[in-house]
Amino acid sequence: MSFAASVLTLYPEMFPGPLGLSLAGRALEAGTWSLEAIQIRDFATDRHRNVDDTPAGGGAGMVMRADVLAKAIDHASPPGDARPRLLMSPRGKPLTQARVRELAAGPGAVILCGRFEGVDQRLIDARGLEEVSVGDFILSGGEPAALVLLDAVVRLLPGVMGNAVSGEEESFENGLLEHPHYTRPQEFEGRPIPDVLISGNHRKIAEWRRAEAEKLTRERRPDLLADDPPR
Repeated sequence: MSFAASVLTLYPEMFPGPLGLSLAGRALEAGTWSLEAIQIRDFATDRHRNVDDTPAGGGAGMVMRADVLAKAIDHASPPGDARPRLLMSPRGKPLTQARVRELAAGPGAVILCGRFEGVDQRLIDARGLEEVSVGDFILSGGEPAALVLLDAVVRLLPGVMGNAVSGEEESFENGLLEHPHYTRPQEFEGRPIPDVLISGNHRKIAEWRRAEAEKLTRERRPDLLADDPPR
């Protein structure tokens, strides 16, 4: 069974976007995964197709309505649908490579792209939405975040990457950032490839890569080492 993604959005024309190109695009064309972009406004009940209203208690901006979104979600994800329901939100739990792998191993995902000031909390609670963040910054809407999440997931689907081992030796897969890479020419602007990488000694190469990965992680993402058990 292929991975099936349903994206609820006010801008369905944003999809597949970059997901229609390169590895994800070829996999989409081959049927390895499917993508359905659903226009939320189609589930509005008034002639203006309104999907938002002023926030209860006052304040700036608008809030996406629970009743409209509930109809859209129920259409995309009827009873019995085993796919997780995700809401792309800056206040969500940070997306990790571990969560990406969990999603890639499942049947797909229903993804709600938030807009305006946010989504009525009652909808989040009533439909059991899992709030997901792609970083500590604010986007104009959930669509770019949904594209990021799907790109991360799709590349891990069986057969999408030409070499499956590529996905096992990357940043975050073993709790570390990835080691530096080199290729031809052997010397570039006076900078040679490290001797160990052209030594042919695979044990020493593996040790060098591990040491470099640990060094980079300590310098750039020490938080990843916080729970690293002592050696």
